[in-house]
Amino acid sequence: MNASPQPTEPPRRRAPTGRLFIELREGWKIALAALWGNKLRSALTTLGIVIGILTVSLMATALEGLRVMFLRSIAGLGSDVLFIERFPWERPVGFWRYRNRRPIELDQARAIERESRYALAVAVEAGTSRPVKFRDRTARDVWVAGNNEHGALVRQLTVRQGRFFTPEEVAGARPVCVLGAEVAARLFPGGSGLGERIKIGETTYEVVGVLARFGEFLFANMDNQVIVPITRFTADFERRPYLLIRVKVRDPAQMDEAEEEIRGILRKARHVPPGAEDDFAINKQEIIINTFNRVARVIASVGLFITGLSLFVGGVGTMNIMFVSVTERTREIGIRKAIGARRRAILLQFLMEAAVLCLFGGVVGLTLAFSASLAVKKFFPAPMSAQVAVLALVVALLTGVVSGFMPAWRAARLNPVDALRAE
Repeated sequence: MNASPQPTEPPRRRAPTGRLFIELREGWKIALAALWGNKLRSALTTLGIVIGILTVSLMATALEGLRVMFLRSIAGLGSDVLFIERFPWERPVGFWRYRNRRPIELDQARAIERESRYALAVAVEAGTSRPVKFRDRTARDVWVAGNNEHGALVRQLTVRQGRFFTPEEVAGARPVCVLGAEVAARLFPGGSGLGERIKIGETTYEVVGVLARFGEFLFANMDNQVIVPITRFTADFERRPYLLIRVKVRDPAQMDEAEEEIRGILRKARHVPPGAEDDFAINKQEIIINTFNRVARVIASVGLFITGLSLFVGGVGTMNIMFVSVTERTREIGIRKAIGARRRAILLQFLMEAAVLCLFGGVVGLTLAFSASLAVKKFFPAPMSAQVAVLALVVALLTGVVSGFMPAWRAARLNPVDALRAE
């Protein structure tokens, strides 16, 4: 008696995710082998990508460095300080509207100090360039600033040795001065110079204080300065200098109220008729920040265009090489299809090849950009952030995928019979 045949179990189908993983692994191996077999061609193809990624990385790093440097410098202005002068920092119309404005006067600063409820301190400033001498030592092109007794507070200056001016010294136009750190080091390398007498231009001044190092402000060396009383400045250097009034507001949250109050005080002090426009300007830190942001956007747009052009050239080069690669390996594609490779597997293989090619170029470009940022770090604060590095690699990868899609699609659509006939 024959035994009844046992029911056979149907063959198990491989899970789609497992099959995709195998195709990805095989495509990766084949792509690496193809690129390694054409090392010189692969390296030359990545040049456009290297230049593009190098450009975008350096541009982003430089812009970030400029932003850090600018904000560090602009902090010297103070976010709670109003700047009153003849001309606005932003001029939306022609200069002719401002050229005939009357100068700012010292008595107007005194009016603000006397009448303003929001002002914590009012400083008056003027400046010029003069040589400074002590015996046989000379410091040339030193910025000589005239200030009143509130100058150190409003300008955020720290007196390292000695003191700043007293109200009596300013009122009496006393020939005293406070040295910046660099000037003090050049004139008195072995000491502070307190109590010594120096010559600013042709006038003798007594040193009563030395400032701590301040650094750069808007790319100007603030340690290369000498400060004298504003009343002495107008007596010795310029009778009618271009004056700047700085008003430090008690509460930064009340900047708008302080601005309107000071506008009313100045209009009254300058006898501006009702209904007439101001013949002075009240400037704030945010004006400079907004201007910098606009300039930075223009620079970024130009850099983005150059980067896009480089990546476009690199992408076209990659696409051409991938078309050549597909043509050279037509028979290989036919054999793979004949033994069961799907279109998806062929598509992934060539997409991976293009992506790896561009990603390699991105790594090289990023390495060069990082080396360049380290080289200039002593002179320019340009640290490369992790966000910039990730962005550069993502851009390189996307360039490879986009430029390799058409060649990969063509390879995936090849008829296996026609491909096997290819020589």
